[in-house]
Amino acid sequence: MKKITVFNHVTLDGFFAGPNGEIDWFQTLHEDEWDRYTSEQAKISGNTLMFGHTTYTMMKSYWPTPEAAKAYPEMAYVMNTSPKIVFSKTLKGGEEGPHWKNIRVLDEIRPEEILEFKEKEDITILGSGTIVQQLTNLNLIDEYDLVMVPIILSVGKPLFKDVKKTDLKLLEARSFKNGIVLLRYLSMSQ
Repeated sequence: MKKITVFNHVTLDGFFAGPNGEIDWFQTLHEDEWDRYTSEQAKISGNTLMFGHTTYTMMKSYWPTPEAAKAYPEMAYVMNTSPKIVFSKTLKGGEEGPHWKNIRVLDEIRPEEILEFKEKEDITILGSGTIVQQLTNLNLIDEYDLVMVPIILSVGKPLFKDVKKTDLKLLEARSFKNGIVLLRYLSMSQ
């Protein structure tokens, strides 16, 4: 069986976004070692990407642009060409374009369907706090890759709001010169 991994930037006080969904607090942390790491990860990914509607809309508005291709060529390629699963009750179809492809839109989380996906493909959830919360409570997430950003927002959207107790095992802890700490955890419920 393949796995579902969460990859999220998180503040020291546990938020994955500001109170209105803002993520500008982690977009200025460029530094050579971190940028090399993210480029290397993009090159080896090949995972299906999973989003909620809000994150999907935000990603679609940036990654197919010439600015994204210039600033982050490897990551833009991965984001634009990777298969995507989007959960949305309002989005009716995955509007594909020349640089935004392979989109499946689902109107709700069905655990049996998620397990079918896991039999065939590795999945990475980006952003999408409510998707993370629901799949965590269903014991469907295998790994949590949390990018701890050295900031305290004091208000925002908590990544693990209303999540039941979940035991994790530390797989890796790596610090970067810009103050970011990457923490990789294995879910012990798997």
